[in-house]
Amino acid sequence: MAIGPVEYIIVGFPGNHFNGEIAPELAKLVESGTIRVLDLLFVTKDADGNVAVIEFEDHADVALFNALDGEVGGLISDQDIEYAAADLEPNSSAAILMWEDVWATPFVEALRASGAVLVEGARIPHDLIEAAEAELAAAG
Repeated sequence: MAIGPVEYIIVGFPGNHFNGEIAPELAKLVESGTIRVLDLLFVTKDADGNVAVIEFEDHADVALFNALDGEVGGLISDQDIEYAAADLEPNSSAAILMWEDVWATPFVEALRASGAVLVEGARIPHDLIEAAEAELAAAG
């Protein structure tokens, strides 16, 4: 089975302020075939610094994620969880999301078939692109 590029993000929720707006948008990406969610975990840190992991299907606050299609889970390791928890402030939480970019699978297959080797890849932060576009617009 061909697989597209796999990405992950760790998204923090200071003060545990999670309103659930993410779930419907994530579901749209899955339903459209743009991505396939591979794993999703929530990590919390209480006031005393104790860390807990919550599987999305095991907690009412994240029940909206139950609508995601497919088998999800098992790829995020204990080391990944420790890494995400290390920078969490007390009384905060984070979501760790891993997904496959299904939309890119044909392109990746073509790269592999041509013998191409990935040399480097990175995600450019939104604020940097926004500033660069504003600078270009001002210069033009």
